[in-house]
Amino acid sequence: MRAGTQRRIKLFAGITGLAALAGVVFGVQFGWSTFPQAPIAGAIFGAVAGSISGSLFAATVAGVELLLPATRTGRRLERAPFLVILTVKFVLYAGALMAISASAIHRWIAAYLVWGRDAAPAVVQSIHISFEDLFVRGFLISSVLSLLIQFSRMVGPTTLRDILLSRYNRARAEERFFLFVDIVGSTPLAEKLGPASVHAFLGRVFETVSDSIDLHKGDVYQYVGDEVVVTWTLAQGCAEARPIACYHAMVQALAAESGAFRREFGAVPALRAALHAGTVITGEIGGSRRAIVFHGDVMNTTSRIENATRELQQSFLISEDALQRLQGKEAYRLADLGPQQLRGRAAPIRLYAVAPASSGVV
Repeated sequence: MRAGTQRRIKLFAGITGLAALAGVVFGVQFGWSTFPQAPIAGAIFGAVAGSISGSLFAATVAGVELLLPATRTGRRLERAPFLVILTVKFVLYAGALMAISASAIHRWIAAYLVWGRDAAPAVVQSIHISFEDLFVRGFLISSVLSLLIQFSRMVGPTTLRDILLSRYNRARAEERFFLFVDIVGSTPLAEKLGPASVHAFLGRVFETVSDSIDLHKGDVYQYVGDEVVVTWTLAQGCAEARPIACYHAMVQALAAESGAFRREFGAVPALRAALHAGTVITGEIGGSRRAIVFHGDVMNTTSRIENATRELQQSFLISEDALQRLQGKEAYRLADLGPQQLRGRAAPIRLYAVAPASSGVV
């Protein structure tokens, strides 16, 4: 089983479990208010019913968001216009929520467990929820959920969270890793295939490496032409040398899809990358469009290191500043290239070529 599939299954289970816990909390409150004459039995009834309904609804949402994209139908849906995606997901979520509430399967199971088979029908029938309540509940919850998920997909879950919480409303200095990953040979490929096919090619590449970035807890800062910029805070990136592991996972993911790329585009993508770390100023900027951006020499230096991969004929270079901050770098073979004079910089910077420990000579 691929690492990306394992990650999606774990997320599916985690989301479903958290929703079940949330359902318990709301269910207990519902049980108390519905059965004030039997608060303990009502609380147990509400907890069971809430956990079942919460997990069923969460399983629907998690299935659509995590498992469906891996299918052919899911990939077609992801390429549809934003409003089409939003409408389809809203209908699915609202329909699932209303179906779960209307079927009362969660209430039947809870009543059977708490009061027994003979009393369960009377208990369920005593609970009246109108169609209007179901519709309003389904409309409100599904609308908010659909919008949040789609906005999260557009700007990234970390960026959306930070904007909603105003984490960077005031700029702050922080240490970060930056990984610049460039697709080799995209310019001659563009001349061969044309702009439309190259756009599809780049889209497939970035889609293929997405799981590798998520699996190693990286955040996509931006896509610039044929390059993707991935970042980690110092705490996120230092463990297990995640930026290095992320790059090699990207390479492996593309290698696994090499046959599909060759059949569709007549070319197999190759990568080169640069990793650097240092202090940047992180802050939220913009008016009608808000974004979280990074300012500092670290960004420019990483770009210069990425340019040096061509001059030094290396696929992956890492600066000494980044290497010193990483834990678990012993799992990789490092070739010290010594101080290198980068274009546009006065002082040289020591660079290392990096490869997996099992890959032989760098």
